[in-house]
Amino acid sequence: MMNRCQAGFTLLEVLVALFIVGTALGASLRAVGSLTTNSADLRASMMATWSAENRLTQIRLAREWPALGQRSFECPQGELPLQCEENVYATPNPSFRRVEVSVSDTRDAGRRIIKLAQVVPNAL
Repeated sequence: MMNRCQAGFTLLEVLVALFIVGTALGASLRAVGSLTTNSADLRASMMATWSAENRLTQIRLAREWPALGQRSFECPQGELPLQCEENVYATPNPSFRRVEVSVSDTRDAGRRIIKLAQVVPNAL
């Protein structure tokens, strides 16, 4: 009988290698999907922040004395439809008012993305 060296892999070795490669590919696909979702959420958060800051800056630059109460208005950024809600509260000092601007995504059942606040002095 002659002893021959056999070159190649057994079926079990090939299956183990395929299992390892498949597991690694599955994990990388989940990571890429997570990055995509996080990127969209980060973009929406940045756009909502801009909308709230725009309104608060508008109040500051116009030296506006906002009326007490609540009001809602659309504040889209690019193709992202956003809804802003402004609440104005009295403070213990009658010369100041607290303004809060909440921004919600109208596509996501009104989920609030961000809420910013500032104190406004009476410019009179």
